[in-house]
Amino acid sequence: MDANDNRHGLTQWHSTTIIGVKRDDKIVIAGDGQVSMGNTVMKPNAKKVRRIGEGGKVVAGFAGATADAFTLFERLERKLERKLEQHNGQLLRAAVELTKDWRTDKYLRNLEALMIVADKENLLVLTGNGDVLEPEGGIAAIGSGGNYALSAAKALVDYETDAETIARKAMAVAADVCVFTNGNVTLETV
Repeated sequence: MDANDNRHGLTQWHSTTIIGVKRDDKIVIAGDGQVSMGNTVMKPNAKKVRRIGEGGKVVAGFAGATADAFTLFERLERKLERKLEQHNGQLLRAAVELTKDWRTDKYLRNLEALMIVADKENLLVLTGNGDVLEPEGGIAAIGSGGNYALSAAKALVDYETDAETIARKAMAVAADVCVFTNGNVTLETV
């Protein structure tokens, strides 16, 4: 099976490099804008990083290999907003509850996807397997160009102190190396 084929024999959408960087009192999540199918760029300006929750106090970025990734992001976004309300805005507790739902939902549990979420205190990676991970060193990256962005950011932390600068430079490296990542970056800060 070709690397661009999923388990059902359909061409997968390759979309996304998302990076989260936590430095001092600032957390930044950035994502590229490219959505590709096979060798074709289907959309160069998708917005994969969004503010969610009451007052936009939480930022989330979504990476997945399925054609309906954006619909699923919206579904998870609504669930996370409800969990935040139930747990008085506590992102860590809401994230744990969301991943439990994600893991047990018949439709969502088949999703090969990851999310990075952040508020003022937390930077977390969420998976459909029920994992809630706090990244070591305050840097997390997901998606097809995630390893490139992560490596670049880890190299930059000794030289850069600003989270936004690190995120932007890491995204530029990923865009230069990963064919499924472009330089059209959406960035949100909490």
